[in-house]
Amino acid sequence: MIGQLSDSQIKLKRIFIEHQLPESLAPLRRMAYNLWWSWNKEASEIFRSLDPEKFVEVNYNPVALLDKLSMETVQRLSQDEDFLKRLNQVEREFDAYLAAKPKAGQPKIAYFSMEYGLHISLRLYSGGLGVLAGDYLKEASDSNVDLFGIGMLYRYGYFNQAIALDGSQEHLFPTQEFSKMPVRPVRDEEGNWRKVSVGIQGRMVVAKIWELRIGRVSLYLLDADLDENSWEDRALTHQLYGGDNEHRLKQEILLGIGGVKAIKAMGLEPELYHCNEGHAAFLNLERLKDYVREEEMHFDEAVEAVRCSSLYTTHTPVPAGHDHFPDHLMQQYLYQYATDLGISWEDFLALGKLRADDPSEQFSMSNLAIRLSQQVNGVSALHGLVAQRMFTKLYPDYTAEELHIGYVTNSVHYPTWIASSLHRLFKKTFGENFVADQSNAEHWRKIHGVPDKDLFEARNELKAQLLTYVREKLQSDMRRRGESPRAIYEVLNGIREDALILGFARRFATYKRAHLLFTNRDRLREIVNDSDRPVLFLFAGKAHPADGGGQDLIRQIVQISKEPDFAGKIIFLEDYNMEMAKLLVRGVDIWLNTPTRPLEASGTSGMKAALNGTVNFSVLDGWWAEGYRPDAGWSLPLERTYEDQRLQNELDAEQIYTILEDEIIPIYYDRNADGVSPRWMSYVKQIIAEVAPRFTMKRMLDDYYDRFYNPLYAQYQKVSPENFAKAKELAAWKELVRERWHGIERVELNAFDSDNHPLPVGEPFRATLTIKLNELDPKDVGAELVFFKRINDGELHLKRAESMKQAKTGDDRVTFEVEIDPHLAGVYEYGYRVFPQHPLLAHRQDLYLVYWA
Repeated sequence: MIGQLSDSQIKLKRIFIEHQLPESLAPLRRMAYNLWWSWNKEASEIFRSLDPEKFVEVNYNPVALLDKLSMETVQRLSQDEDFLKRLNQVEREFDAYLAAKPKAGQPKIAYFSMEYGLHISLRLYSGGLGVLAGDYLKEASDSNVDLFGIGMLYRYGYFNQAIALDGSQEHLFPTQEFSKMPVRPVRDEEGNWRKVSVGIQGRMVVAKIWELRIGRVSLYLLDADLDENSWEDRALTHQLYGGDNEHRLKQEILLGIGGVKAIKAMGLEPELYHCNEGHAAFLNLERLKDYVREEEMHFDEAVEAVRCSSLYTTHTPVPAGHDHFPDHLMQQYLYQYATDLGISWEDFLALGKLRADDPSEQFSMSNLAIRLSQQVNGVSALHGLVAQRMFTKLYPDYTAEELHIGYVTNSVHYPTWIASSLHRLFKKTFGENFVADQSNAEHWRKIHGVPDKDLFEARNELKAQLLTYVREKLQSDMRRRGESPRAIYEVLNGIREDALILGFARRFATYKRAHLLFTNRDRLREIVNDSDRPVLFLFAGKAHPADGGGQDLIRQIVQISKEPDFAGKIIFLEDYNMEMAKLLVRGVDIWLNTPTRPLEASGTSGMKAALNGTVNFSVLDGWWAEGYRPDAGWSLPLERTYEDQRLQNELDAEQIYTILEDEIIPIYYDRNADGVSPRWMSYVKQIIAEVAPRFTMKRMLDDYYDRFYNPLYAQYQKVSPENFAKAKELAAWKELVRERWHGIERVELNAFDSDNHPLPVGEPFRATLTIKLNELDPKDVGAELVFFKRINDGELHLKRAESMKQAKTGDDRVTFEVEIDPHLAGVYEYGYRVFPQHPLLAHRQDLYLVYWA
């Protein structure tokens, strides 16, 4: 045959050709591979100045930008004395930042999270959980603490959003080019890429380890998209939150178990482990296995070693938001762990279930995390209470408020979210070095000394920047999806520079109620079509690809925005991301948030707005329940009026319209001769002075150390010496108490006869209780008198708890006595609660055994 080839297979190998810069510009590449540049205003401006248009084109990614610079540009910059002077100054600041020595005596902390929102060019996040984790690592760097992160490097990450002509959300998954990202391979002493292997369903899945530098701290990322893995296993690090429940289970095995293996491979040896949400909870299974197999500990001893160094942070206030897996999947993927730990399969399932023998109950990652962590916290004061109620089922002999679950209210990283112009104003007003003491409200209160006109003009500049972006984006997006030129003109022409702008941008979950504003469209039409007092609403956000309800809300808003009365006044901005978020929180006048109570665990977008003087209007849920002040914003009450959610939505919508019409809009447009509203500026100044400093990431990091890390580290230092001798002692003590606890019993109780007589107010209540100890040591048993108020058949509220003193011991008995004036009037329920006690128990639920006498 004519032209036949003997081998038609093209055989290729991959090579990475790195753009080389001259020595004078070498600092650019050094800094590009450390995200410090992204929150240092001068460093960020250096990269922007290289080529402003290309910088935006490459998603503000300096690594990609440097590879796109022409030789002419490189040559010009290398000879530009002014540019080189600026570059060298920023490099000196960078080097000084990295050279700062951390404080001695800190614990080394491993921080696990499924997602990290660090920068728009790194698609490692979907929303608030990731951005919170990213901000946390940045503040860990700024505060120079000994902490590193563990996560996953996704080939596609979370989806990019496009809106179709009918308002439907489309999901795009562009590939991330790792060679254009500031990540470096982690190599061993021989220069080989460090890898870990994780057993998944009887096969070994291999993952490479990458390092991403974030100032002074590192984030280590696992990548399973390797040739040696099957396509199914390669997909484990393709998408964030992609695939079905089984795929999620495998991802969480890789993150938790693979993350601990990576830590060992790198020899990092952290003292404390912080699990940010339940996705990484399997990390403690691998730690248990290491203690059992390598340190030859008994399972119960290993549990004590793990628990004394573990913190679990829950972010989700509804049970459906916590990952659960059925028994058959757990057995299919993790059965070997029961064998490795030396326990039965039923005991293994009991780590994540209330009843291990109930096949209808699924294995809860949150239950696993709580049982293997000594400390647990929610992410706002209100969410801490919600979490206590949610997990009371794990400790039914205690009321919710008695549980050991605490809270640290989420916060935001000031340098990332503050506008450059406001940062300059703040430094000038608060003091050059105020950022180091940014949670001190005394600095922020100096904003009252800034003339209203100056602050108003600074805010107006941010609004102008936002509206320029909105117009350009709308024009581009509407053309792409085929909107008519007339429709585009009507929308752009409807946008007024002098409008009061309200922003609503967040994940489009149905409980966040993005539709609330449109409950009474006739009333909304009147609000937005007042030509003397124009109002503009900006919406943005993504709905999860599997969330049909959230996607339907987006479709409704897009369709409403096309109606003639709403064109240019109701706007949906597609593909919400971190850079858009910065423009929105800085540029709108009001940040609107309308979640269903009490389902907002925290929320951080409103905090970012507050930093920039944007006033909040929100339900008193999540963080706003702590941050709200009547002189610094507006609120809807936390308490429900109706059980029927439809009626509650209707009421809330009417309240929003009324507050807008009667308060917000009149105050905003009540201008003086300078064109400024003094009343409006008082709200702006108050939210800056009194709200913003309470929600900086510096405050949040300090809270984690004060409330959790330091107590955990103290406990770790008690039990870890001599190969965890104290942990083994505690485990043995717990085992002894468990064996004997069910044999204790009440011998005698002498107390006031409450069955036949009321106790007069002011008269003391006396009781003497004798307990048979079943050979327990008296010092290991405590008792208390507790008074409860019954709320309903299933709920009690603790009113008073009084410790009972040991009056007499001997003959395998202990006698307790108490005398109190309850200072209570009304009907109460009371009892005598007996519990184990030991100096090494961190809290009552540390050994959950209770005897009601």
